Amino acid sequence: MSNIEHILLLLPSFLVLVLVLILIKRKQRRLNLPPGNMGWPFIGETIGYLKPFSATSIGEFMSEHISRYGKIYKSNLFGEPTIVSADAGLNRFILQNEGRLFECSYPRSIGGILGKWSMLVLVGDMHRDMRIISLNFLSHARLRTHLLKEVEKQTLLVLNLWKENSVFSAQDEAKKFTFNLMAKHIMSMDPGHPETEQLKREYVTFMKGVVSAPLNFPGTPYRKALQSRSTILRFIERKMEERIRESKEEDDLLGWVLKHSDLSTEQILDLILSLLFAGHETSSVAIALAIYFLQACPRAVQQLKEEHLEIVRAKKQTGEVELDWEDYKKMDFTQCVISETLRLGNVVRFLHRKALKDVRYKGYDIPCGWKVLPVISAVHLDPSLFEEPQQFNPWRWQQNNNNNGDRVSNSSWPSTSATSSNYFMPFGGGPRLCAGSELAKLEMAVFIHHLVLNFHWDLADFDQAFAFPFVDFPKGLPIKVYHHTLK
Repeated sequence: MSNIEHILLLLPSFLVLVLVLILIKRKQRRLNLPPGNMGWPFIGETIGYLKPFSATSIGEFMSEHISRYGKIYKSNLFGEPTIVSADAGLNRFILQNEGRLFECSYPRSIGGILGKWSMLVLVGDMHRDMRIISLNFLSHARLRTHLLKEVEKQTLLVLNLWKENSVFSAQDEAKKFTFNLMAKHIMSMDPGHPETEQLKREYVTFMKGVVSAPLNFPGTPYRKALQSRSTILRFIERKMEERIRESKEEDDLLGWVLKHSDLSTEQILDLILSLLFAGHETSSVAIALAIYFLQACPRAVQQLKEEHLEIVRAKKQTGEVELDWEDYKKMDFTQCVISETLRLGNVVRFLHRKALKDVRYKGYDIPCGWKVLPVISAVHLDPSLFEEPQQFNPWRWQQNNNNNGDRVSNSSWPSTSATSSNYFMPFGGGPRLCAGSELAKLEMAVFIHHLVLNFHWDLADFDQAFAFPFVDFPKGLPIKVYHHTLK
């Protein structure tokens, strides 16, 4: 066949492609897209967007783009045309319209490593069903009667090993606490047991791959993580088979799912793995951040100590030792510290969504099929919503209004307005609000209770939290601890 014949055969396809491109261009001209820069072909601006920066900031990339284009701008991220939102109203609008105008849309590599049945990547009815299972297991009644005791037990197992004048990684200790708690909570595995330690080692390898570039080549963290995923799933499946074979009932998540759901084996495995991931990683980072922020704020530590000493003194009068729900409800300032830690540290910095329909917001068009990234950290660090947003100030969460209900603003006791609180979303929002949010706050509160009553601590070496975009301490947050006696 001659070259001319080849050209004639390809000509119709070429003309169709040209026509499609023309129609797309015309549609885009009709749309009022936000300003922005689409960057390089395919990779767009992804490399700049993911460049590490201080976790208590929004980073140079976001700062420059907001300064140049405003709080809503277009880009090309993760290989897709994207609308990036640092706008509090749009972020709330996106999360409240989950399943109607927007849908969860994580990169394919995340689904490949967490599993197609992971709650993080599921959408629609299947996500709802999985979430209901998790919420039932993490019910308010169960938090009060069972989980509070387990959280305190696992806290003390870690803190009781801290030696006077010892130096260690606070980040590793927080991870030890949350992993032991989740292993016990999910599969009734005891801390320190050889099985638990083996699972922990595999999980560490798995986690390194989750937060790495999705390069599936021999020797890469992503490939090693996929191998560890297989090992972990085989381990969970053996536990399942053992329970079924021996008709063994345990009061844990695995037992709950086997008894109260009709999920397939594959669905159960992905659910267990994703909850182990969600329950361990985010809570441990939040606890490490609290330790980091508090060591630089002795005034907050002193107020925490007073609050928790009051709880202990009241318990001594009744002869009780273990914390109960009434004690937890008294931890008012502790909750302020938790909120401020989550606001300033931003464990989850942004979410992945896509538009299900053409959407118009504040005069801008968000085309159907485009990726949408609500950047939670940009709202939490917005000076128009939070005074001196890069300052650790737990007192901002206390009610501090004058008689007219107007916001009080002074350097000593700045507060956060009710309007700002509406845009405080450390656990997401809408139908995908984190099912474990109350457990995470309980973990932080109980850990802080025993921490401030028994220790004071300093940084043993300079370290700070960085966003990679996951939050991490490059040196592991080395601290030196000292015992003190309760007064």
